[in-house]
Amino acid sequence: MSNTFLASSDHWRNRYLLMRHGHSQANQQKLIISSPERGIDAFGLSEMGEQQLAQVVAKWAWPTPDRVIHSDFLRTTQTAARVASAFKLEMSRDERLRERYFGEFEGEGDIHYPDVWALDAHDAEHCHRQVEAVSSVAARMMAVIEHWEAQTHDETILLVSHGDPLQILLTALAGKPLSQHREQLALLPASITAVGAR
Repeated sequence: MSNTFLASSDHWRNRYLLMRHGHSQANQQKLIISSPERGIDAFGLSEMGEQQLAQVVAKWAWPTPDRVIHSDFLRTTQTAARVASAFKLEMSRDERLRERYFGEFEGEGDIHYPDVWALDAHDAEHCHRQVEAVSSVAARMMAVIEHWEAQTHDETILLVSHGDPLQILLTALAGKPLSQHREQLALLPASITAVGAR
């Protein structure tokens, strides 16, 4: 459940571990939970997700993180807490790492994801049915990286976020058209992708 991503920049100051939250109750119930009103206080990790995190922490194969930054949704907060506890680190919330907002599909079945992704492939700016544009997600996710690149040096920073935002971020870091974000290898729950300085 791990990937190593070679970004186009050779001038990284830090290493980043991009982690998707563990399997969640939303995954289990096949629901789209993308609004803070639903996602911050509910739909945390499923029992499977808890087991995934226990395994990841027990078999940690990455540099030890210096910081843990996470989306404030419950599923990402719980994921970050498992890693932070293992390494005795403080956690910091960053709303820019939140799930992509899926607009009118919020609370609906996850069968609607492919419909949105098909539109993404034609237009990274679309906001069909109030879905957050891919370009908007990319901007906020890149802003997190830019912030830490400006603030710190030679650190390993764990960023805990969600599947769509992380795939969009990886697409942006690769310098590829954002409309191609679904061509990235799908990020599995509790997976970690390394980017940045070696």
